[in-house]
Amino acid sequence: MSKVIMTVDDSASVRQMVSFTLKDAGYDVVEAVDGQDALSKVNGQALNMVITDLNMPNMDGIGLIKALRALPECKFIPIVMLTTESQAEKKMEGKEAGATGWIVKPFKPEQLIAVVKKVLG
Repeated sequence: MSKVIMTVDDSASVRQMVSFTLKDAGYDVVEAVDGQDALSKVNGQALNMVITDLNMPNMDGIGLIKALRALPECKFIPIVMLTTESQAEKKMEGKEAGATGWIVKPFKPEQLIAVVKKVLG
């Protein structure tokens, strides 16, 4: 059974690229357009990992991470930020909210897969 990864980004092109890269590597992918959409799709969905953007409408990545960490089924799953932000303060904010890791856009597909394999073991 393949692992399920949710990708959350308000940019359709980024979602498509992440989704294509992950599916190509054998993962199942659930796409969401922002934090609120992601939370509505988590409901009962067994996720192995979440890859989320930071800056999104309705609910940003930090808000999403905090909301996911509050759910028993998402307390310990890896959550990786995929964002154009690379400032140390933003990374600290992400870590404090519960982010497992950080990838800066633009990213290379092999870099994304390397991070996924590392955090999923």
